Amino acid sequence: MISMVSNSQLAELVKRAREGATQRKFSQSAELTLVLKDIDVKKGFSLNEVVALPHKASKEPSICVIASGDMGTKARKANIERVMEPQELDRLGTNKREARKVVRAHDFFLADTAQMASIGRSLGQFLGPKGKMPTPLPYGAPVENIAARFKNSVRVKAKNQLNVSAKIGDEKMNDAQLVENASAIIAAVEKKLPQGDKNIKNAMVKFSMGKTAKLTALKAASKKGEGE
Repeated sequence: MISMVSNSQLAELVKRAREGATQRKFSQSAELTLVLKDIDVKKGFSLNEVVALPHKASKEPSICVIASGDMGTKARKANIERVMEPQELDRLGTNKREARKVVRAHDFFLADTAQMASIGRSLGQFLGPKGKMPTPLPYGAPVENIAARFKNSVRVKAKNQLNVSAKIGDEKMNDAQLVENASAIIAAVEKKLPQGDKNIKNAMVKFSMGKTAKLTALKAASKKGEGE
């Protein structure tokens, strides 16, 4: 399937976004935004996809594993940012402020399937609205491999709105890497849209402290050039 947004267009977007970014002392992140069309959001349109990227950004996503015993031990060996024991769930269930803080602090949650009911009771009201309900880990699951995959992924989500945004990397990465990451996200989103690429109206790339480069602006400039 040919995407509505070609790699050459993405390359031009990334190039212009980089040119429009003000230099800062920190490494700015690059974000892709897709504007959608011809979708009735009143019918409950939502999107919540975890997309594996071809190239890893310098800042990895933060992962929290909720497990005990052997699974918890494996998670610690895999250098997971936080491994939460089941008893911690009970404490968080009575401390809403701390629960919200934990949910904000991590991009992805993985959990022993045996803990899913407890998680629903204690953290569900905070994880659910953020689209961060844990990925279940069945008994004997290769925690290290699964965590490694999530460290190379981004979450792409939208709920009752006609745009989706996701980080495609940072300014330390070269343009080709950012283009390939953006292309992977677009391909994943298109698969979930009712009419695929026909539901994409516009694409934009922006660095943290920069101007937004828009696909429609590129097309307008291209047509102007053809007419001259």
